[in-house]
This record gives sequence, structure tokens and C-alpha cells, in this order.
Amino acid sequence: MTRVPLRRALADLPAYVPGARPPVGAQAYKLSSNENPYPPLPTVMAAIADAAVDVNRYPDMYATDLSQAVAQALGVGADSVVPANGSVAALGHVLSAVCETGDEVVLPWRSFEAYPIAVTLAGAVGVRVPVAADGRLDLPAMAAAVTPRTRVVLVCTPNNPTGPAVHADELEAFLAAVPGDVLVVLDEAYVEFVRDPLAADGLAAFAAHPNVVLLRTFSKAYGLAGLRVGYAVARPRIAAGIRQATTPFGVSGVAQLAAIASLGVKAELDRRVDAIVAERVRMLAGLRAQGWTVPDSQANFVWLALGEDATEFAERCTRAGVMVRPFAGDGVRVSVGEPEATDILLEVTQAEPHRV
Repeated sequence: MTRVPLRRALADLPAYVPGARPPVGAQAYKLSSNENPYPPLPTVMAAIADAAVDVNRYPDMYATDLSQAVAQALGVGADSVVPANGSVAALGHVLSAVCETGDEVVLPWRSFEAYPIAVTLAGAVGVRVPVAADGRLDLPAMAAAVTPRTRVVLVCTPNNPTGPAVHADELEAFLAAVPGDVLVVLDEAYVEFVRDPLAADGLAAFAAHPNVVLLRTFSKAYGLAGLRVGYAVARPRIAAGIRQATTPFGVSGVAQLAAIASLGVKAELDRRVDAIVAERVRMLAGLRAQGWTVPDSQANFVWLALGEDATEFAERCTRAGVMVRPFAGDGVRVSVGEPEATDILLEVTQAEPHRV
């Protein structure tokens, strides 16, 4: 019997592993997916309800109103904004727009686990550069990994899952070292949680360097993970190419209106972000008081470099009532959620014999 062949690249494609969910009927705090613990604000819920009556219609294919709202919020032109079905989809569109088969994409590792998947599906070759022991990106090593075959470099700041943000002087030195025809993608999915005064300003880097593209999302700080809406910010010529590569009608009408409504209540959302940041500070302080060495997270999660003990530690957390995200052989990422969840986590880590 003959069978339709699949792409050879799929045989080696790593699977994306989502954060675990509590089993049906079980009670546990879900700290495994970097979600915002707060539900949407009433104004946003009203926009979702209003948009739901039109789901029999196709949405605006180019999310025109959302592009204009984002552009106004960021101080860029609307022709520089490309909405997508989450920032992961935006990354895929960016790679599809600029990568030919066999081109190289330099990326940090460990970093966002969707990177190798997106690179492979674009027909490109990923070049992994290890993250430093303190969880920071090794930008000099990433710049040194650029070759004539490099088309894109991915810079995750703050880095998922380790947490530190790239500093402004590090980024400027890096951009000065990277050729102008290599696209530098700054993945800023967690930018709203950054409080490090030395952190790089992605919008400033975008304004100063034509080869910089930003990726941002409404999933984290804005609490719209279930609606899947993010965007890329690029110079108009590059943005037009990315837009050509997007999935038609990729952002639902409900997601578009919810995102616009969220931008309209940013002050209230900022107060929620501040509360999450305060809980992150408490979590980090508690872990360090127990003797843990934890990277300086600027996101809504913290990283425990447990190595081979990661999976067993995650299982102990689940039994205690908090679900965390293990990365087998590397460590555990713990999202910042409710204060009660932090209390349970700190009880588990206090009893942990192996601390890093």
C-alpha cells in the first residue's frame, strides 16, 4: 500500500508541550502556562459579548482598527503593525517572509520552546547559542554565531523560561555587531512586567535600527491568552512582507475588539500588572531566603535550574496543589499567580533538599 509522504523535517520536529492542566475534578493552582491570573475587566468582557453576535461574519482581514489602536499606543505608523493569531503566529509569519530554505536563524537556548518549531517549519536551520549560567542571553556569543547564511536572530527579552531582560548597553553592542541585512527579532511577550532600570527599550531600538522587528502579545499582561492575538512591529516594507505571509482572517473579530478594549483600559490593567510584579518580588525573595539561587526574572514567572530533578520536583508541586512547568533535564518554570499559590510553592521549596 502506498502512502502520502510527510515532510522529512517533521520527523525531527520537537513537540510543543503546553502547561499541564488540573485533571477534571481536581483542585490545583495552575502556574504552568504564564497566564494572567485575573479574568478580563468588565469593559473587555462587554466588548467580547458585543463581538460575539457577529461571529457569523468574517473579521476584518487586516485587523485595521486594531493596527491603528496599537500604532497609536506605541507611537508608530499603522503600516508598521501586523496583528496575528498570537505572537507565535507572528513569529512564523516573520520567518516565512524572510527565510529561504536552508537559511540560518540564530536563537538562544534554553529559550521559548516554539522557536525551533517555527524555524524548522519555515525551512530554515536553527543555530542554538547557550544561555549563560545566570539565565541571561549571551549576546556576544549570539553575534559571533552570525554567518553569511544567517537571515534572522531571535532575542527573547525577558527570556522565557529563565526570566532576565536584556540590558540596553548589551543590546546596542549586539546590534552594532550584527550586519544590517540580518533581521533581529526582539520577542517582548513579557515587556509589561519589566522593572529593571537597565533593561533595553525595544521601541527605541526599533526606531534606531531598520533591521529590528518587535513581537508583542495580548496574552500575558492583558489577560487574553484564550483569544490568541499578538502582533509584529516592523518598518513598513518589512511589515508589508510579513502581512503577505499572514493567514487570511487569522485574528478573530472577537479577539480584535477585545484587544482594542484592553488598550482603552490600560491604566486598570497596569494596576493588575503591578500586583503580579509585587507577587513576583515576594516569590523571588522567599526562594532566596530559603537558599535558592534564582535568576533575576523580569517576567511573570521564575526559573529553578533543577536539571535532572525537574520532573520529580514538578510532580511534588502537583501533589501539593500547584502545577508548574518542568523542562526535562533543565529546570522548572513557575508562573506568578495568586498569593495562595505562592504560599504553597514556598512550602514545597522549603522542604526541597536540592537547592540551586
